[in-house]
Amino acid sequence: MKYFITGGSGFIGSHLSQELMRQGHDIITIDNFNDYYDPLLKEKNYEDVKKTAIKYSCFFKLYKGDIRNKELISSIFNDHQIDGVIALAANAGVRPSIEDPLYYVDVNLVGLTILLETMRNNDVKSLVFVSSSSVYGNNKKVPFNEKDEVDNPISPYAATKKAGELLCYTYHALFDINVACLRYFTVYGPRQRPDLAINKFTRLMLEGKSIPMFGDGTTARDYTYVSDIVDGTIKSLNYVMQKDKHIYDIFNLGGSHPISLKDLISTIGEVVGVKPIIEQMPMQPGDVNITYSDFSHAKEVLDYNPKIRINEGIQRFVKWYREETKL
Repeated sequence: MKYFITGGSGFIGSHLSQELMRQGHDIITIDNFNDYYDPLLKEKNYEDVKKTAIKYSCFFKLYKGDIRNKELISSIFNDHQIDGVIALAANAGVRPSIEDPLYYVDVNLVGLTILLETMRNNDVKSLVFVSSSSVYGNNKKVPFNEKDEVDNPISPYAATKKAGELLCYTYHALFDINVACLRYFTVYGPRQRPDLAINKFTRLMLEGKSIPMFGDGTTARDYTYVSDIVDGTIKSLNYVMQKDKHIYDIFNLGGSHPISLKDLISTIGEVVGVKPIIEQMPMQPGDVNITYSDFSHAKEVLDYNPKIRINEGIQRFVKWYREETKL
């Protein structure tokens, strides 16, 4: 198969591209290499993916461009016989979305609509759309289930992800596009974005700096190791590739074992071998109190079964980080 992955040089997109090539598929990606974080990190991801393509004799092509570039997206579909699409590209981050909501709406919704229109015009019928656990907002019921109401997002980023799910449903209903919407729960692992907690805390501890802890440390997140996310995403892709079925589905992809912020900092400190210096800060607007996935639907339909628990995952991440930075 030949798959098109938007955001293919990012943290998750690069891992996903490599695993699909290990399974024998050809990959086309697009990434705009913006300055949300150091573009050199994405360049390194791209080089790693390219090596995998050579190793497994797969076709691989990266387009450096923006998903809002209608002509570019159209030309990609015209130049390649694409079998399925994974829509990972998005402007990420809850807190920055509060500062610049118009940009988030433009990238996350206009870009997605251009992609859906291009799929429709080229008769491509299989899409995996990467949503987010942030759509649940401050859901009072835990764990979060896909049938829970998600009409109260507390950040523009979360609102764009809920709206993205609705856009996907519209194209499914009108044009018979099979869609799986994946609500990722805080993904971590090698290549994780440097602004995210596990990467940031590891770096600060190794540099002997203090850890900013927003709130009293009792907020909790359901962390999911990147290899488990990749596995669930590929299983979702295989699911929507069934041509004889009419599919629109939503899946939680999480680990179902939330850890508090205090315990996360403590665990990283133990693995790194330092006593964390904590600087307590006020809670940030848009931050939710807890994320906690009920992934029973994904387990039943996709055979999704995450394997890496948080302690092992942090050990793996810290090992990778030290090898990368020589710290």
